Amino acid sequence: MPDEAARLPWPVVPEKKSMRISVAQQRAVTELVAMAPVLNELAEILTGYQAHLVGGWVRDALLGQLVTDRPIVEGAAGAGDLDVTTDARPADVLRLVDGWADAVWTTGIDFGTVGIQRLGHRIEITTFRADSYDRNSRNPEVRFGTSLAQDLARRDFTINAMAISLGPDPRFTDPYGGLPDLMDQRLRTPGAPEDSLADDPLRMMRAVRFVSQLGVSLEPALLDAITSMSGELARITPERVQAELSKLLLGPSPRRGLELFVSTGLAGIVLPELPALQMEIDEHHQHKDVYTHSLTVLEQAIAQEPDGEPDLVLRLAALLHDIGKPATRRHEPRGGVSFHHHEVVGARLVKARLSALRYSKQVIEDVSRLTYLHLRFHGFSGGEWTDSAVRRYVTDAGPLLSQLHTLVRSDSTTRNVGRARALADSYDLLEQRIALLLEAEDLARVRPDLDGNAIMELLDIPAGPLVGKAWRYLTELRMDRGPLSRDEAEAELLSWWASQPQP
Repeated sequence: MPDEAARLPWPVVPEKKSMRISVAQQRAVTELVAMAPVLNELAEILTGYQAHLVGGWVRDALLGQLVTDRPIVEGAAGAGDLDVTTDARPADVLRLVDGWADAVWTTGIDFGTVGIQRLGHRIEITTFRADSYDRNSRNPEVRFGTSLAQDLARRDFTINAMAISLGPDPRFTDPYGGLPDLMDQRLRTPGAPEDSLADDPLRMMRAVRFVSQLGVSLEPALLDAITSMSGELARITPERVQAELSKLLLGPSPRRGLELFVSTGLAGIVLPELPALQMEIDEHHQHKDVYTHSLTVLEQAIAQEPDGEPDLVLRLAALLHDIGKPATRRHEPRGGVSFHHHEVVGARLVKARLSALRYSKQVIEDVSRLTYLHLRFHGFSGGEWTDSAVRRYVTDAGPLLSQLHTLVRSDSTTRNVGRARALADSYDLLEQRIALLLEAEDLARVRPDLDGNAIMELLDIPAGPLVGKAWRYLTELRMDRGPLSRDEAEAELLSWWASQPQP
């Protein structure tokens, strides 16, 4: 190894001489261990047993993608808990960490995993595994292994089948060529891809996620296996699939992953509304390719995210905002194509699909709301925004207003420079109108000028549906005319009440 590497406080020695690790990579791994000296303590606790750091933390350290300015417990490498594999059986691990770990949990003990917390760090310690699968159920038949190589062989991809041993003489172990694959941005499985994917079909979703997250390309054999086996994904629980889909969308380059997601047939199992956007373009080209448009909107929305922080709700809305178009496409008599009310249909489809994928109620409501509202601006794109229309726009968007701004701006994918500029200028005017009204009114809390008690007293009616009806009338009045004085509100309410059928 180079002299500089020899001076590193925690050198990594390749298991094979032909597998050289650069100085930069050694430094990255050193930083990893420096971030978590608790690992050295763990090695001492497990004296007499093997202990190896494995998984995403090793991969990301070698890529130089560790985030060193936040605690490990927050998942700086994007891998969550630190993963350690050992030849110690779970009962031995429990005995050895007793009194040392600040907390212990055994929810995964049936799979050989003991979870611990120590000094703010979370570590999952798993006994070497040599699982077998019946290929029909979703869970493996857990069998403990006897060697590190055997354990690494059952992992999803070679880039995740690398290990760093803990202890005084740390070694880098890479029996399946994960490091050269990592350097070449190539995704392979340790064994035959068909066997690996059949063992856990979720690995197909993980593969397209890594395309987005790491910028890798799939080995041809792996790509062929995913394409031919995509239907197997139906065996996996929606919760697990949803977690991978979210990680794909939150990666730095989701478009590449999504294109693979669609072309392999996986999207047809998980999110069939996405490939459905690949509608045949009519002969007169009266509408754009909705699928390509949606991917472009997603890219443009990502480019506008504040501080580069990934926003799952915004990204889902950008991808799905037009999924109502296939169901609403109509060929007009003069050769045109229309998609009337596709935002209404799309909002319903979003709710149904995201519910099936077990997204949270808040995510479902937010993405559906953005889908429903994304066309509202175009009804006033000529700039004819009344104060009433602005109030309704802001009120209907609520806390999603900033994301709605981004979505609407991103939805402009026209190549006509003049039209694109006109749309942007028009939206600038709308935002200026919103800012002016926000100075004069609290648009985030638009309420009637009279509350329920005042309504009941003025109209001399008891609590019930009529009060709600009067309240809704005053709310609409408030939207149309802005704040009213109490005398004006009472006069308007009495006038409205006189026009209503009396009980």
